[in-house]
Amino acid sequence: MTDLSQSGLPGALPDKRQVAASFSRAAASYDSVAELQRAVGTALIEQLPQDLQPQRWLDLGSGTGYFSRALAARFAEAPGIAVDIAQGMLEHARQHGGAHDYVAGDAERLPLREASVGLVFSSLAVQWCGNFAAVLEEARRVLQPGGVLAFSSLCVGTLHELRESWQAVDGLVHVNRFRRLEDYQRLCGASQMQVLSLEARPHVLHYPDVRSLTHELKALGAHNLNPGRPAGLTGRARMQGLLQAYEQFRDAQGLPATYQVVYGVLRKPLPGGE
Repeated sequence: MTDLSQSGLPGALPDKRQVAASFSRAAASYDSVAELQRAVGTALIEQLPQDLQPQRWLDLGSGTGYFSRALAARFAEAPGIAVDIAQGMLEHARQHGGAHDYVAGDAERLPLREASVGLVFSSLAVQWCGNFAAVLEEARRVLQPGGVLAFSSLCVGTLHELRESWQAVDGLVHVNRFRRLEDYQRLCGASQMQVLSLEARPHVLHYPDVRSLTHELKALGAHNLNPGRPAGLTGRARMQGLLQAYEQFRDAQGLPATYQVVYGVLRKPLPGGE
């Protein structure tokens, strides 16, 4: 069982087998609705150190391979490894290229040897990991000295409009839980890596109605997977209550959905701490 006191989570995370199955089912539809993922991953690539020239890179939680292809374009001379827990995503990504190798694996137990890559890039994947300290330790293990871990994730405050609207309806768990920014700060600070940057930025998307948002979450494979979620179909009365409660957030652009995105860039020290 995951030690949540170590991971800093305010409750249980979804079972990884459910996460893998959900994202595998979403492989074909993912890229068509992945506006947030593309924007966040692009912002993360822009935060990479300008002088970084890895001999080999790792796209961790590679999904459909969108950013494997972006990394391959940026580091044209370096082969890449795509690792994802969802076999369906890997199979989809392999068809479109980008990485040299495609490996099914868990971020908390990477199937790579020590000091084998110069960059670990992970965009919007590690929020599904119960033990983020283990993710950091594994990244440090597989990085070469001077190598860089760049990650983006989600923290508390994500989809607060949807969470608050559901709370007004039935008080059950309908929205995925995420760590606090302070937990990311604490765990990165204790990682034995140099923290080059670590910050949270809000990213707001707008939708014409609630169903557009919930349908997109399902197409992404990122719908509610938490323990304690309500079983079965959502009744018409509860859905109507949700629609009414969410309307209080409407602005000129539509219904907002706020994602609190954490961006972190860490470097593995050189021998002697240089």
